[in-house]
Amino acid sequence: MAADIPVDKSQPDRQTSTPINERVPFLESKYPNHPSVTDLADSLDSSPRLIKTHLPVQMIPKSFWEQKCRVVYVARNAKDNAVSFSTLTAWTYANQSQESGTATYRDSWTERVLLFGSWYDHVTGWWERKQSHPEIHYMFFEDMVEDTGREIDKLSSFLGSNSTAAEKEQIRHLVQFDNMKKNDMTNFSSCDEMDFNISPFMRKGKTCNFKGLMSCH
Repeated sequence: MAADIPVDKSQPDRQTSTPINERVPFLESKYPNHPSVTDLADSLDSSPRLIKTHLPVQMIPKSFWEQKCRVVYVARNAKDNAVSFSTLTAWTYANQSQESGTATYRDSWTERVLLFGSWYDHVTGWWERKQSHPEIHYMFFEDMVEDTGREIDKLSSFLGSNSTAAEKEQIRHLVQFDNMKKNDMTNFSSCDEMDFNISPFMRKGKTCNFKGLMSCH
């Protein structure tokens, strides 16, 4: 969600002409026949630059802390996270093993043997680092769904943004899940590694979506 905020007002066309995975590259990604993330980051003409990552806090490059880069961390309910990530890896990426959606994946989750590490360690590690690094803004997916405008206000304050009420309302509209899902510049439909004939990258964007699969508390 934060990745689609137009921080550079001098280049509004980027949001309607450039896919989000090019505007905001993944730090750890490397795809065949695609530029490296460092090349993408070096070629970004927005200011400040935006870079995404799923890495746990202990794997973030040392330069991030030395240069006091601002970090927006988004956490999500563990059960919803498990269902979403399992579905993504099982059905969306072409040529992926469908074991991800089975008990095999459940066991991996329980034993904390997952890509990017344990969910528990991940959210705890970033939360603990936040206590000593004011450059980290910790957000929750559930809060953004509950009151997007309120969370945009908090994020704007953290970033030192001087956006007007009208600009914030435009952002609130653009980052609604259904709008992003229909937007080819944000829904990853241009990513060759995903098979949209099986499932879209953005599925539901709901909270407690695990109901019927797990007990909701």
